[in-house]
Amino acid sequence: MMKKHNGAKPSNRKPGTKKPVNKFTEQKKDRLRIIPLGGLEEIGRNMTLFEYNNDIIIVDCGMMFPDEKMMGVDYIVPNIEYLKTRKKNIRGMLITHGHMDHIGAIPQILHEIGNPPIYATDLTRAMILKRHEDYKELPPLNTRKIRKVDKLKLGIFNVEFFHVNHSIPDAVGLVIRTPVGNIMHTGDFKFDHSPVGDVPADIAKIARLGSEGILALMSDSTDSQSPGYSISESKIKKTIEKIFQNSRGRIITATFSSLISRIQEIAEVTEKYGRKLAVDGYSMKNNVEIAKKLGYINAKHSTFINIKDIDKYPDSKIAILCTGAQGEGNAVLMRIVNNEHKFVRIHHGDTVVFSSSVIPGNERSVQGMKDTLYKKGANVIHYKMMDIHSGGHARQEDLKMMINLVRPKYLIPIHGTYYMLKIHGQLGEEVGLKKENTLIGENGSVFEFNKKQQGRITNEKIPTSYVMVDGIGLGDIGNVVLRDRQHLAEDGMFTIVSIVDRKRKKVIGEPQVSSRGFIYVKENFDLVNETKARVKKGINKIISNEATPNWNYIKKNIQEDVGKFLFQKTKRRPMILPVIIEV
Repeated sequence: MMKKHNGAKPSNRKPGTKKPVNKFTEQKKDRLRIIPLGGLEEIGRNMTLFEYNNDIIIVDCGMMFPDEKMMGVDYIVPNIEYLKTRKKNIRGMLITHGHMDHIGAIPQILHEIGNPPIYATDLTRAMILKRHEDYKELPPLNTRKIRKVDKLKLGIFNVEFFHVNHSIPDAVGLVIRTPVGNIMHTGDFKFDHSPVGDVPADIAKIARLGSEGILALMSDSTDSQSPGYSISESKIKKTIEKIFQNSRGRIITATFSSLISRIQEIAEVTEKYGRKLAVDGYSMKNNVEIAKKLGYINAKHSTFINIKDIDKYPDSKIAILCTGAQGEGNAVLMRIVNNEHKFVRIHHGDTVVFSSSVIPGNERSVQGMKDTLYKKGANVIHYKMMDIHSGGHARQEDLKMMINLVRPKYLIPIHGTYYMLKIHGQLGEEVGLKKENTLIGENGSVFEFNKKQQGRITNEKIPTSYVMVDGIGLGDIGNVVLRDRQHLAEDGMFTIVSIVDRKRKKVIGEPQVSSRGFIYVKENFDLVNETKARVKKGINKIISNEATPNWNYIKKNIQEDVGKFLFQKTKRRPMILPVIIEV
């Protein structure tokens, strides 16, 4: 008798064998997955997601500035390809503090992943909203203010915050309670026992959270190569006071616009010594207004004046606070140095203070500014001469202290180049952590923890390629475009326009040549004429033998032939742009 078929697809399994398991699916189930989309192997672009089954939370959403080879690129944001298909699983985004490498990508990314709620402290939230005002075409953000004592439940995750010191107030670290164990994320931090405009890090709470058991500590590595302890902001303030005591002319201080603690110090000292403070720079003015409104800058309203009014006061009564300590071309200090500022010129006897360390790659432009300032009669003070800058990141002894307070099973160094992460891992070994329990990954690595509290870095790799922002274009600048820009910058462009008679199948007259950044055409007649002759001869030879010319093939042929010829003559390779017009 024929058996009835129930419609199910017949199985090829032998009787008694187990049903095959999809290892990829099994690997993800009931496991905590931590995936950094940025912030490892680099400085900036900090963004990490925590995933457990169908729940995802995100910590930070930062941008990174391009290097000198990324011509025309404004900044770089994380790649969110992985999150776009999982946006319904995102329960929220947690922001540790208000620096651009932690909040700068929010306008480009949030609406792409379903606009999840953003949880941030008061100052951080205000800075996020202020930045979003520049993106009026985007939907409003769903921001929610948190306090450092708050606890949140976001899907399967329970989150608790703790106060840390950084170069901006309102910075927090957090503990994420998951079904497999507790994860501590420090954010950017340092231990400052006498901060300015802030209170010391909540060491007691950090120790209490550590005593509950921390499966993995994700800790800031940015300054892991620096020995000792971080310099306190109170020490920086004393140094700034000495400068104000000894300076007879104007004092111009350049620093990062996000260094709210430093700005507060300068405002207090300016007021103490009877000067007026003029603030200039778009981001600097915005941040000062936000910080004043929220009470993080306490100087009197009368202490501040408009930059256009500085000449109404004697030089001995003026202080200027501005952006540009890194030698940025459009920043205020560079415009002052180049006599391009509308209201400020360097006076003999001015004191210019660079209140920040120099970011690698900016040394030459910063040194050029210092040289020009000296030539104009100014005194220049920088961090290698006096203690006028303290970084916001933990040095080696601070990092050891954090590990000893928490005593985690695993250490995951974050926020830094591979070199910084590796040194941080070695510090963990020095204070007793097992070498095999230090997990050093890269962007796109999947850190996985199971219910037995076993951790590893899987072989899976999540896309984290650069997404570049150029003007209002997001992601439309790729490697090909960058290569073209580098090519143009290095060797210039050479354009050849040929007019072809369609019926007679020949070039009419002489091709027209123009050059930008390669040669000056009027001074290179022989080279230009020889190039014209080669192009004309080459086009005529090809089209005379074809019923229907393939113009793309002809253009490619011109590019290769002219490129080789010009390289033989000049040892340079300009970008060749052949244009053919049929008439």
